[in-house]
Parts: sequence; structure tokens; C-alpha cells
Amino acid sequence: MAGVIQTTARRPTPALLLTRMRGHRPGLISGLLAGALAAGLGLAAFATLVILLWISSPYPDNGPDGALHVAAALWLLAHGTELIRTDTLSGVPAPLGVPPLLLLTVPVWLLHRAARDATDGDASDDAPLVDGPTAWAGVVLGYLAVGAPAALYAAGGGLRPAWASAGVCVPLVAVLAAGAGVWRAYGCPSGPLEQAVGALLPRGARHLLLGPDGRLGVAARAAAAGAAVLVGGGALLLTVSLVWHGGETQAAFLRLTEGWSGRAAVLLLGVMLLPNAAVWAAAYALGPGFLLGAGSAVTPFASAPAPLLPAFPLLAAVPDAGPGTPVNWAVWAVPLAAGAVTGWFVGKGATETGRPAPTEREGRRPGRAPDAAWSRSRTVGAAGAAAVWCAALLASAAALAGGPMGVAALSRFGPVWWQTGGATLAWIGPVAAATALAVRARRCRTPRDEPAERAPAGAGAGPDTRASAWARAQAWVRKPRTPRTPRTLRIPNIGRPRRGPAEGEAHTTGARRPPDASSPYDFLPTDPTPAGPAPLPVPAALPTPRAPAVPPAPRAPGPPDTPEPPPAL
Repeated sequence: MAGVIQTTARRPTPALLLTRMRGHRPGLISGLLAGALAAGLGLAAFATLVILLWISSPYPDNGPDGALHVAAALWLLAHGTELIRTDTLSGVPAPLGVPPLLLLTVPVWLLHRAARDATDGDASDDAPLVDGPTAWAGVVLGYLAVGAPAALYAAGGGLRPAWASAGVCVPLVAVLAAGAGVWRAYGCPSGPLEQAVGALLPRGARHLLLGPDGRLGVAARAAAAGAAVLVGGGALLLTVSLVWHGGETQAAFLRLTEGWSGRAAVLLLGVMLLPNAAVWAAAYALGPGFLLGAGSAVTPFASAPAPLLPAFPLLAAVPDAGPGTPVNWAVWAVPLAAGAVTGWFVGKGATETGRPAPTEREGRRPGRAPDAAWSRSRTVGAAGAAAVWCAALLASAAALAGGPMGVAALSRFGPVWWQTGGATLAWIGPVAAATALAVRARRCRTPRDEPAERAPAGAGAGPDTRASAWARAQAWVRKPRTPRTPRTLRIPNIGRPRRGPAEGEAHTTGARRPPDASSPYDFLPTDPTPAGPAPLPVPAALPTPRAPAVPPAPRAPGPPDTPEPPPAL
């Protein structure tokens, strides 16, 4: 019995549970480690930057411990957490809630990379081996496990985090960025997104956005393109304004600090705030503008006098106070361009998404199949959804790009998020819908020099039958036609004398003479044989027509005579 191996067709329950734990525990542990590593790398990056600035500063206020507290506070500020400055001249704590958007890319990229690597595991192929929710939960928990001690450590410095803001912003960034990484690792499936959108939409409007032809993806890409054009247009307006106020910008940069280390810090802060300024300029182009303090709005229609602000280089690009001019109104070209780009993406997707690739036998061009395009209502619905998502993106960016810089007059800086979102929807919606319909109509229109591509009526057969029928129709249309032989009009000449040939002219029976002005046969067709250099052969003379026969005299009765043949015509 020692050499007998016991085999069972079914594993015991403890062994099955152990196998499941072995399958899921490494994924969760790897996610925890990846999240903790992402948080540690972010803190290390901010600490390195602050330590370098502290070392290069000729008059450091605090020691290394103070620099590390500032680094932890900046790491929290990069997530959107509002900080509270306690060392003010008045002794009243002042909030600081304008996070540099360029700093936000550091934790977002680290979380995205950590979640994607945790989902992939140690597999050599492209298929993820770790369960998505397991990897996502592990990364989020590992990140928060490091972020919570960092927030507690930052609370002991001069810049303390607001706990309500820190408890919302840091987990929200971790959840969204890690979820995007897991979604990317699984190949960006559209099923979960369609289910979420279908749960939010009313039942009567789901068919306008959800479908097997990828309308949801087209609307999302169009919204991203429109938002990119808006922010890019804002960056262009910011650059033009900085160049226009170049002297003021240079004077503000040189007057703010004297040492090279301080100027390097100011330059670095200005670079970090460039995305914020681009969002502010986009809100200005949309119409609502932005605030430079409580009650000081800057819009294309009018700009209120701003309160006393520090001489910061980016603030030199703010338009001068006073009513708007045609130069200020020219910024409306940015939302018009964004709406046109959004509508172009929707119109292009309306004629290309979900259509099978044309074969060479069918001979169809891409974008020339009206029967495969979306209907007008679906196109308008997709354009409306793209406008709504673009408005949501701009509202979120406006909410992140602004915030308080102090108390009283400095309690509000930047664009108002709900005004920016509403203006984006008002601009992008109609322009995108009109552009999408125009693009759809143009791409579905058949040119005059091309035959219609629709299948003939009663097309119940497959593509091969339609293609052969269309080929036969084209062959029939293009078939060269043989010229028809002219028919000769023959008129009976009964009872009329036949004209003989003219004097000095002779004809044979059956020959035709070219018509002339004196010929009575001008209505007859001429001989198609072309005339050569030699004269036409003259046939023999035609018989002279006989005179009408005189009835013979009556004869005596006798044998019946043979009837004479009728005279020749």
C-alpha cells in the first residue's frame, strides 16, 4: 500500500479555499505595494524639489524639518487639498486653495502606472492575470496608507491641510487615477461605461447615445477634442497677452525677487501655474471670465478694477480695466472653433463608425454610404452628449484651477465652475450639432461624377448579387451603340407617270441620284458612299414609262384570252 497514490476526482474544501487564497492574495499584496510605492515616489519627488530650493536659498527661515513639512503640504496641495497658512501678519489663518494643475500630473501618473502594473502582474503575455477590482482596491488602499501619515506630518508645519478637503480630494484622486489604470490594462472596455451611462440616462433617450455602432465612444472623443481646443485656445490667448504686456511681465518678474534662487523659484511656480492660467483664459473666451478677488470679475464685456495684488508675472497678462473692445470680443473665435471641432468628430463618426469595410468588388468609397450613416436625430444626440461632457470637463478644470488665496477680498480667485460649464454647453451644443449635420450631409452626398451607390429596389440578396446587378447596369449604360441604318420612304406611284432621266443623263433601275434643287426626290435619303475624285459611274438608261393603255376594241367571242400582266410600276 506504500506505493499506492490516492487520487480523487474532487478536491477537498480546505484545499479549494487555499487555492483561491493563493490566487487572490498575491494580486492584493502586489496592489498594496504598488500603491504605497506610488505615494512614496510622489513624496520623494516633492521633498527633493523643496530641499533643493531650501539649500539654494541664501536666507532659509527654517531647518530641514520645516522644508519637509512644506514638501508634504505641497504633495497634498497637488491633489487639490486646501491648505491653511497660520503665520500671517494679522494672525488670522488664511486659506490657500489654488493648486497648480501641473503638480497634479505627478500623483495621477504614478497612480495610473501603479494600477496598470498591478493588474498585469508577472504575466509574459498581454492578458491581465489579476482581477481588476482586487488590483484597484489594493492600489487605493496602499496609496491611502501612506497618504494618511503624510497628512498628519504636514499638520505640524506652517501650511496645515484642511481635513475636510484632504479627506475628499486625496481618496478621489486615488480612486479615479487607479481606476483609469485598471481600465487601461484591460484594453479600455466600453461595457462598464455604457452601463453607467445607461443607468443615468432616461429610458427614452438611451437609444440616441447607446448602440452597437460606438456612439458613446464617438461622443467621448469629440468631447475630449473640444475641451483640448478650448484649453489650447486659452493657452494661445495667454501667450498673446503675455507678449502684448511684455514690459510689465518682465518688470514684475525682476521686481518680485533679487537672488537667482528666488527668481528660479518664481519661474518654477509660474510654469506650474501655466495650466491654471490657460483654463482662466478659456473661461474668459467663453464669456463668464474669472475673478481676481471677491467682486472683481474680468470678462470680454468689461473688466472691473482688481484689488491690490502682488506683482506676479502671470497677473500682468490680465486685460486692462474698462469696457470691452472688438479686440476683446475676438476671443469668441476660440469657443466657435471648439464647437466646430467637436461637431466634425461627431459627423465623421456618424458616417464611419459601425460600417463594414467596403470590398473592391463593391467599389464603394469610405464615407459614401448613406444607408450606413446615423440618422439626424442620433447625430444630434451624440453632439449633445459631447457638449455635455465637454462642459463637465471644463467645469471640473475650472473648479480645480481656482480657489481662495486669503480672506476678505482674496477669498475667491479664478473662474466659477458652474458658470464656465453652462457657457461651454451654450457654445458647444448648437455649433457642434450644426457642424455634425453638415459634415454628415457632405460625407453622405454622392458626387455628380459618381453613380449612386444605393442598392437597387428589392435588394434582398447578398452583396455579390447587388454587385453583379450593378456591374450589368454599368455595362448596359456604357455599351457602344451601332448607328441605325436609315429607312427609305417608299411611296406607291400608282397612276402617276414616272419621270425619266434628265436630258443627257441616264440611270439604271434601282440606282439613286444625289438630290438637287430640281429633283422631286429630295425627301429620299442619299447614298452614304462618299464621293471620290472620280465621277460616279453612269448606269444604263432607265426604260421610258409607257403611256396609259387604251382599252382594246371588243372582239368577237372566242376562246378566252390569257390575261396580261399588270403594268410595272
